Amino acid sequence: MAGGGQVSATSLNEESYARAALTYLAEPGDLRLGALVRAHGAAQTLAAIKSGQFPGATPAGLFDTPEPAEDRTSIGTAPSAAARAMQRWQVRLAELPSADEVAGCCRAGIRLACPGDPEWPAQLADLGDAQPYALWLRGSADLRFSCLRSVAIVGSRAATAYGSYVASEFAASVAARGWAVISGGAYGVDAAAHRGALAADGVTVAVLACGVNVPYPVGHTELLDAIAAQGVVVSEWPPDRTATRLRFLVRNRVIAALAPGTLVVEAGQRSGALNSARHARDLNRRLMAVPGPITSDLSAGCHHIVREWQGTLVTSAAEVIECLSPVAPEPAQAPPASGRARPAVLGREELDLETAAVLDALPSRGGMSSIRIARKAGLDPATVVRCLGALAAGGFAERCAQGWRLRRT
Repeated sequence: MAGGGQVSATSLNEESYARAALTYLAEPGDLRLGALVRAHGAAQTLAAIKSGQFPGATPAGLFDTPEPAEDRTSIGTAPSAAARAMQRWQVRLAELPSADEVAGCCRAGIRLACPGDPEWPAQLADLGDAQPYALWLRGSADLRFSCLRSVAIVGSRAATAYGSYVASEFAASVAARGWAVISGGAYGVDAAAHRGALAADGVTVAVLACGVNVPYPVGHTELLDAIAAQGVVVSEWPPDRTATRLRFLVRNRVIAALAPGTLVVEAGQRSGALNSARHARDLNRRLMAVPGPITSDLSAGCHHIVREWQGTLVTSAAEVIECLSPVAPEPAQAPPASGRARPAVLGREELDLETAAVLDALPSRGGMSSIRIARKAGLDPATVVRCLGALAAGGFAERCAQGWRLRRT
């Protein structure tokens, strides 16, 4: 792998390619496919789909749940759940790209992150068998490090002036304090949150329901490019895949899983933002809501979150950070592999020897992969990745197209 978990044109191994292939063949969140990947790995699962034969023993109970009623034939019988699942996965085999074609996407400025890669956010494992098979990324920020201290800000597409103002102000304030802002790139609250973070020179993450190279909505083409330049655009769907109504609901679980907490600014009772909030609640993430007028339908969902789901009512960015701080400490304070506590990164003189060695190895111009940094610093790659996280959190280092470099003032 290239630095930061990026799959380059020359480093696409069999398992990475298989995970990329599954994003083409199956819709995200398929619990049965997720269970097969967990049990047998992506490469063996892909081979099974191509052959039409399930690999070895399938996980217990995998096909016990009957298929939906609409899948039944006109005579009232239904194919087995296993057969229906296999047909569903095989129908797109004709459009499956080769490993060289996937590598070509990487050469076009898109990278692939898979479970186990340095850039993969470990918290996605909380989704169980519904976790993404892989993630397609476009942008300069490191996804894993960005999400360590982050807040998801979501809300109505038809936001009021009040909702847009609150989302923008909260996002700018938390971004100025070093927190990343995660949202869905849509109109309304999402756009206001992204723009607020960008205005504060902060990192923002847009999780899309289409390919990372598809400008959706079209009116946000420039906004998504700005997010990629200063943050990262993320998708479970492969490049060129277009958005559908259902895909927005499916992607909401990823928004909720990536962040330690979710803030709902405005939401109606049937809003997609309430769907994101439900995922956050079910994943035991911190759930917050901004109050609004009791006469506003767009505040009804927020009040429901506070009243029925025990969400925290917040009225300022400081309250958001106060709510999240117990569950999202500074990345630099996380204990290293040895188990000894690492002091907070406050200044060069307080860096430990390993982190200081990585800092000395960073270039001031261009960029350098984590592997090259490891060679220059004389450290193992895992230690370098950990130290880079501490340096990024402390404001010393930043990601760039070529890897890592000293942060520009």
